[in-house]
Amino acid sequence: MDLLIKSAKIVDPLSKHHGKKMDVLIENGILTSIKPQIPEQKCKTFKCPGLHLSPGWFDMHANFRDPGMEYQETLETGTESAMQGGFTGVALYPATHPPIDNKAGIDYIQSKTKKFLVDVFPFGTVSKGGSGKELSEMFDMHQAGALAFTDDKKSIQNANLLKIALQYAMGFNGLIINFPNDRTISRNGVVNEGKEGAETGLRGIPALAEELMVSRDLFLAGYCNSKIHISTISCGKSVDLIERAKKSGLAVSTEIASHQIFLDDTYIKIFDSNYKVLPPLRNADEIKALIKGIKNGVIDVICSDHSPEDEETKRKEFDDAAFGIIGLETCFAIANTVLRKIIPLEKIIEKICHNPRKILGLEIPEIIEGKKANFTLFNPDTEWIFSKNHIFSKSKNTPFEGVKLTGKALGVFNNGQWRECK
Repeated sequence: MDLLIKSAKIVDPLSKHHGKKMDVLIENGILTSIKPQIPEQKCKTFKCPGLHLSPGWFDMHANFRDPGMEYQETLETGTESAMQGGFTGVALYPATHPPIDNKAGIDYIQSKTKKFLVDVFPFGTVSKGGSGKELSEMFDMHQAGALAFTDDKKSIQNANLLKIALQYAMGFNGLIINFPNDRTISRNGVVNEGKEGAETGLRGIPALAEELMVSRDLFLAGYCNSKIHISTISCGKSVDLIERAKKSGLAVSTEIASHQIFLDDTYIKIFDSNYKVLPPLRNADEIKALIKGIKNGVIDVICSDHSPEDEETKRKEFDDAAFGIIGLETCFAIANTVLRKIIPLEKIIEKICHNPRKILGLEIPEIIEGKKANFTLFNPDTEWIFSKNHIFSKSKNTPFEGVKLTGKALGVFNNGQWRECK
């Protein structure tokens, strides 16, 4: 498809056009011309006040539940949600039924999504069935196209298994991702352990459960001299531990879910299970520490942690409801709302575009003439109210309905396909 974009401010530090307002012409899926003025063409033209253009955003932590739980999400509805949120690429966690723990599972995802606008990159499990007992067929999955290996929120409790996985993955430069949650500490907790949780009478999850496992995982990665990615941290001490590890030369990266810097644990007082997430919503001091970690570069990635759940699993007593919220449609807007006056816009884009691809060894799209067109159009200053009309996920489990956000994706282009966001 051919497309002419008028007067868009380029946000791409890798491009000579960074920070400039330019017209951009795309022909046959290629960025053919980037100039201050391009005459109208015999193709679709897109223009909008406050228009910005960056390389296509990439979400590093999404669940689409397909295969096995298509009543919660499918590959089609999940990628539609991603596209509407401004993403041209997603990394899929293997929390399906059955879990993706072999080559056939990787092949299934790739074959079903190969013609999509949104690039889909599957992860495989570290352990067979995500059971935490023995290694999965990681090498076979790697050869089939798995970019990384994780048991998702089923944290690897067995230190020796994680050690073996780290050592084994080194043989093919594989990446192990672990969610830090020592279940001997967190046990059956459902909210942050603290004043707010105590007042509700709900069982608490101490920050210690995360911090102990972060410390253990960093120690194991150092012992194995391997790289590791620690997913969705939520505590200031975790940031400190990772910062020290990075300064010592350890190949560690980490992420936060965008909702973790927008919502604190006071929201649990209304007992709405849409606020039940893992890790749990922490207190204001922890949020300040996370924002500091984003600002100083310790936290590499901001992700959606998109976790669709149907009404049957969510509309229960808080104790019994499933963890998780959907987040692809709101990920950028939430991060931008919180961070827009704290860090430059290009740093926000770096954490939802460049860094995820760097960590996963993917090519980073560039806004340069002659390159394949893979970009997101957005307005970082648009104020809007998130509503049901903005939800394209098959599941509706979000606490952000009716919330005013700042910054919105307007359109995406990838794989020769163009779509406007609603």
